[in-house]
Amino acid sequence: MPKNKKRNTVHRGGGAGRGSGAAAATAATAGGQHRNVQPFSDEDASIETMSHCSGYSDPSSFAEDGPEVLEEEGSQEDLEYKLKGLIDLTLDKSAKTRQAALEGLKNALTSKMLYEFLLERRMTLTDSIERCLRKGKSDEQRAAAALAAALCVQLGPGIESEEVLKTLGPILKKIICDATASVQARQTCATCLGVCCFVATDDITELYATLECLENVFSKCYLQEKDASLVRSGPHTVLHISSLLAWTLLLTICPISEVKKKLETHFRKLPGLLSSEDVDLRIAAGESLALLFELARGVESDFLYDDMDSLTQMLRALATDGNKHRAKVDKRKQRSVFRDVLRAVEERDFPTETVKFGPERMYIDCWVKKHTYDTFREVLGSGLQYHLQSNEFLRNVFELGPPVMLDAAALKTMKISRFERHLYNSAAFKARTKARSKCRDKRADVGEFF
Repeated sequence: MPKNKKRNTVHRGGGAGRGSGAAAATAATAGGQHRNVQPFSDEDASIETMSHCSGYSDPSSFAEDGPEVLEEEGSQEDLEYKLKGLIDLTLDKSAKTRQAALEGLKNALTSKMLYEFLLERRMTLTDSIERCLRKGKSDEQRAAAALAAALCVQLGPGIESEEVLKTLGPILKKIICDATASVQARQTCATCLGVCCFVATDDITELYATLECLENVFSKCYLQEKDASLVRSGPHTVLHISSLLAWTLLLTICPISEVKKKLETHFRKLPGLLSSEDVDLRIAAGESLALLFELARGVESDFLYDDMDSLTQMLRALATDGNKHRAKVDKRKQRSVFRDVLRAVEERDFPTETVKFGPERMYIDCWVKKHTYDTFREVLGSGLQYHLQSNEFLRNVFELGPPVMLDAAALKTMKISRFERHLYNSAAFKARTKARSKCRDKRADVGEFF
């Protein structure tokens, strides 16, 4: 049989029904058989659906997108379409897909202001977070808790964020107090509970209940301190640190009467944590002490600590620590922090820091503002600078006033060229290298002999 006729032959096994509608009709006519051929089969419909959904079928691609990619994403409709797909993927059967979707949503919320979009889908997103917190494992719970904190920061104080906290707060507390849950998940939940409560709560009873929950967690360090002169570090140390820092954040918004009660309780116990084996716990305790001193002196200008000499002696030892059994990086970080803590306790002084974002600058001139800034930097990451420019809630917290509106021409003139940036980085690198070379241990030792 010639090849051209062979190609046009219709197989009796029904193969024509599996092809496209036009090809099937042509083949049937060529074979002389007239059949009722469907224009699209079920398989074609499923393939069409898959190609339609491929734009958001890979949540990990959005999770890796940074602020630069989001700026180049195109229209707002494209971004919202992708976010809708990620919200749908939080209900997927695969735990990895759900986790990637949660992380992608969190990255979007930290890099863009999406208030209107979130307002319409707040309940759906809250239900998805709740489901992931209840049924997910460690990594999924961490991603869900981080998304909850970013959601509250986006919504700001109001009824919407209060509803989010009312739904998710009890679950976060349950995970924090659950000894069988992952330590990393409990740690993230403690930080995010503190941020959500800081943003959303308008109920003083809820604020006190959250304080008590966090206090019960990190107070276990005090029990260890009674049994030994040196507080041992363990797997739960990271949880204690996060709970202490979240508790300190919430203490800054408490009424004066409650602040006085907490000061009386913890001023006697916190110094014991300065002898911990863990450098991060020592630093967290030192910064919390400095903040408590600032709050106490704000309540009573002539505040006097009972055992001031012993405390300053301990702080001075940490500020000049040279123990060889500790890592150099840990000692350097510890000395830097405790020099500032010692100045705060002894001289009531704080080294002012400057944060630049866009055309604006913010001066951090107290421990309360520093601790608040550090907490939101942990939650928002590199997106904090964008939120400081655009988020009204954060601008109110740091007393920056209304957002500064700039047109595209003004923004373009503020940007430096790539060549100028390269020259600046080269000069900074050379200066940094020279400064470090002078402080090398070997050269310093050689210089002492001459």
